[in-house]
Amino acid sequence: MGFIPSEIESYAEAFSTPEPLLLKKLNRDTHAKVLRPRMLSGHLQGSLLAFISRLSKPRRILEVGTYTGYSAICLAWGLNEDGLLHTIDHNPELEDFARKYISDAGLKDKVVQHIGEAIEVIPTLDEIFDLVFIDADKENYVNYFEMIYPRLRKGGIVLADNALWGGKVVAKPEENDAETRGIIAFNEHIQRHSGVRNLLLPFRDGLMIAEKL
Repeated sequence: MGFIPSEIESYAEAFSTPEPLLLKKLNRDTHAKVLRPRMLSGHLQGSLLAFISRLSKPRRILEVGTYTGYSAICLAWGLNEDGLLHTIDHNPELEDFARKYISDAGLKDKVVQHIGEAIEVIPTLDEIFDLVFIDADKENYVNYFEMIYPRLRKGGIVLADNALWGGKVVAKPEENDAETRGIIAFNEHIQRHSGVRNLLLPFRDGLMIAEKL
């Protein structure tokens, strides 16, 4: 998913540190066994998430949208020594799948999985977060951000995936297209927000990066 021609993406992957074997296996298993495998972060985006996490050395990370655990693993690799990542997903059928790979990555004590609706789970987390990755329920992006913002430390970073949504953000959305409307509303909300410094990166399907001022 994205706007980069496949041959350019392949070239970029060829000149990036190779995908770790564990993530390569997770990638393969997701495509073989799970519906909608395009939701997987994949090598380049996973590498970017890991880079950002390692550079910021977060103590607490929040992920909204676990899926099969690829992005959680990448983010958790940058955690501080006493760090913890909370990841939320509404699909209980993928819980064990993700848990296995998180455990295989040596991160079972670093990652807390929550099953339920993020809109209900987030208020129960008594944490101040350093890094947040939003990648679920596009129509709720603004709601998630507003719930998370007070729990984000000054200088903390929010990353939101699919901020270009296949290019649909530059056209008038259909009346019943709640996801596109949600992404457009989120991008506009971040752009108007006086409490962040932001960059919409045209990478893959768009990654919004917002730093709390």
